[in-house]
Amino acid sequence: MSRLLIWRHGRTEWNATGRFQGQLDPPLDEEGRRQAARSARHLAAAVGPAEDPVVVSSDLCRAVQTATELTDLLGVPLREDPRLREVGMGSWEGLTRAEVAERYPEQYTDWIAGRPIRGRGGEDPATVPARALAALGDLPDTPVAVVVTHGGTAARLMERLLGLGPEHRRVFGPLANSAWSELALQSGRWRLLRHNVAPHQPVCPGAEGPAAVRPLEAGGSPEEGVPPGSEDADAVL
Repeated sequence: MSRLLIWRHGRTEWNATGRFQGQLDPPLDEEGRRQAARSARHLAAAVGPAEDPVVVSSDLCRAVQTATELTDLLGVPLREDPRLREVGMGSWEGLTRAEVAERYPEQYTDWIAGRPIRGRGGEDPATVPARALAALGDLPDTPVAVVVTHGGTAARLMERLLGLGPEHRRVFGPLANSAWSELALQSGRWRLLRHNVAPHQPVCPGAEGPAAVRPLEAGGSPEEGVPPGSEDADAVL
């Protein structure tokens, strides 16, 4: 493939209430379904069925629901792959920020500071890009692929594709709910063309259509109320 769109799922109730999801499986809430439908219309126009796109999604419910909005518009099959799931967060999954801070204060402090989180269990974030890349490697030949995944997995995948190491963590703001990033393969290397794009952020008043879409500012989803710089991308809510 020469073009890759990495799309984060729409909002869930757990996103809205600041609860860590990891590999647990809450569905989209009403706002998340609206977000997915809006983004899908823009992505469908940007991709176009003439390019014979491939759409592959994490098998978790919130990602599949988001991806289906796009495949229904494009009339293409949806591929599901568990290797695109979110980073497993061990003992944090299902807890709110406040609960993690109370029960695991040292781990929470490390998370806020962007340091490795010791003793949480779950999955080593360093293993995530390998499984995500393996999922991409099994896709059929296509000029463009849309990968529907999660905040942490998207971040680790983009870092690996762009050749960024752990020291570059937090260089990019995390993907907001139902936002996407676009990468293109140029001269044998991946290049980031757009990041954190979402249709509810018009370039100018009255602008409409795919050309009106512009990136969100860094700092997470506005619905989440995440203060910029206070979260690690591998634990985006």
